[in-house]
Amino acid sequence: MSDVDAMLVVSGDDNGRDIRAIDVLRRGIQRTPSIKRSFLFSGLISILAAVGRLAMPVLVQQVIDRGLLGPQGYRPDLILGLSAATFALVLVVSVLRPIAEIAMTRGAQQSLYQLRRDAFSHVHNLSLAQQSGEAKGVLLARVTSDVETISRFVEWGAITWSMNLSIIVGAFVVMAVYSWQLTLVALATMLTVVPIVRLLQKKQLRAYSRQRTAVGRLLTVFNEVLSGSDAIRSYGYQEQAQARMDEAIDERYKADLRTSRYMATLFTVGDFIAAIALVLVAVVAVEWGQDWGLGPGSVVSFFFLVALVQSPIGELTEVLDQTQTAVAGWDKVLGLLEIEPDVAEADNPQPLPRGPLSVETKKLVAGYSDGPVLHGIDVHIPPGARVAVVGETGSGKTTFARVLCRLLDPMAGTVLLGGVDGLHISADDRHRGIRLVPQDGFLFDTTVRDNILFGRPGATLDDAHAALATLGLDDWVAGLPNGIDTQVGPRGEQLSVGERQLVALTRAQVADPGLLVLDEATSSIDPETEQALSSALDRVAAGRTVVSIAHRMSTAEQADLVLVFDQGRLVESGPHSRLVEEGGIYAGLHESWRRATSG
Repeated sequence: MSDVDAMLVVSGDDNGRDIRAIDVLRRGIQRTPSIKRSFLFSGLISILAAVGRLAMPVLVQQVIDRGLLGPQGYRPDLILGLSAATFALVLVVSVLRPIAEIAMTRGAQQSLYQLRRDAFSHVHNLSLAQQSGEAKGVLLARVTSDVETISRFVEWGAITWSMNLSIIVGAFVVMAVYSWQLTLVALATMLTVVPIVRLLQKKQLRAYSRQRTAVGRLLTVFNEVLSGSDAIRSYGYQEQAQARMDEAIDERYKADLRTSRYMATLFTVGDFIAAIALVLVAVVAVEWGQDWGLGPGSVVSFFFLVALVQSPIGELTEVLDQTQTAVAGWDKVLGLLEIEPDVAEADNPQPLPRGPLSVETKKLVAGYSDGPVLHGIDVHIPPGARVAVVGETGSGKTTFARVLCRLLDPMAGTVLLGGVDGLHISADDRHRGIRLVPQDGFLFDTTVRDNILFGRPGATLDDAHAALATLGLDDWVAGLPNGIDTQVGPRGEQLSVGERQLVALTRAQVADPGLLVLDEATSSIDPETEQALSSALDRVAAGRTVVSIAHRMSTAEQADLVLVFDQGRLVESGPHSRLVEEGGIYAGLHESWRRATSG
């Protein structure tokens, strides 16, 4: 590996893992092939820029040696002709260069547009187990901030690299034509920057990787504090929350300082060495220039060329700083995209039956990155049954619900839905036939109507009204400020908890699934909507299999089958009356609930 190659490609991240910029670039082009066109345009712009910049020193040499001090003396016609030709060349370059830059920028943004979409889509293809391994702010940083560092590099950094390298190479070629001896002096001096940059570069990229990590952590903490603002104010947690924010901000601040230190050092070093090269060339040219046959024009032109190289060298040390940021960000985005989703769709999916679905699990083991939560679960739920899943907090109820909806895949065992292995059901059939209504009744920041229509692709306003009528919610929705077109706000915050659940249930009704999974759908609701929600739950359960994760024992009392989980195991199952008579775990939970509600 050459010194220059090593200077550009070898470094490490904040975990000590080696990063090679060339490898990151290769992986990035493989992921987004269209970005290669942007680099080709960068090369074209670089050639144009080099031609335009090198024209002036050559003109100076020709004017002095041929138009002023040549054998024929002062030749105004030659000077005017050379000046006109140079002006025409620079004019053509000036016209072509912005055209190429616009085309390059458009191509780069199209590529990054696709990269953002791919990253966003990939996050949603990851299972909950994989998503739980990363903080939400980190995933947000991958899709936004890290892609933005790539954008800045592709639009400015890449063209700066290619342009300045083209100017440097072109300048040294012209220098060599004038005097190979002076060229060696300039080249030997300027090459001393390579080992210096190489010495700093490893630490620099590691610092930038830590900076990208600090950005992700800051977004994570900010998102958490913003989302939990109600709880923070209710419990007087402002000082602790501010302390967490201060810590994350301080981490980002220190990371930025570390990277700025390298940037300042590299820029100063490059500028200083280029200045030394100019001084040495001047001394050598004065001492031995005449002996080497250098005319005044060649010497003056050589000074221009050395000065011309000085600026690109300084800019390269500066753009190396941006390159390190982009490489670190690109490596993290590619690392996200290269995570293989552990919920893979079947190559030859089997159709899911229509209507109420039976549910059967055999020796089911499931969990997250830190280990299994469910252990050896054997369940048989007949089609059309209403099932309540109960147990202490942390017993595995929600994990069981997620496995049924294939938000998690089993670590072992099987899940049969309508007699079909859940792993062999297509995504379209799964989305049609299975619906989860989560505990918080999550809503998007749009209207009630739009949130209901999310239940099924292609659903119409008539479908929304039909679902509301089926669930007996016509009067409720008519009483909203703007009826079905009422804005719900971010995460549905303009509606009460119970109202959000009503919208979520209506959305599920529009989907008309064969299996409906309700995760704590009746918890934390306000009295005003409790009656409407209870009625809607009864109606939405009609004609389909319903599995309810319930803390309220009233839900279990009305169920056909109760499943009791304890420490990730199914310890009891059967109808409510029998489980109460047996006096086991369920009987104890029911008695505790009865005392709490009656007291």
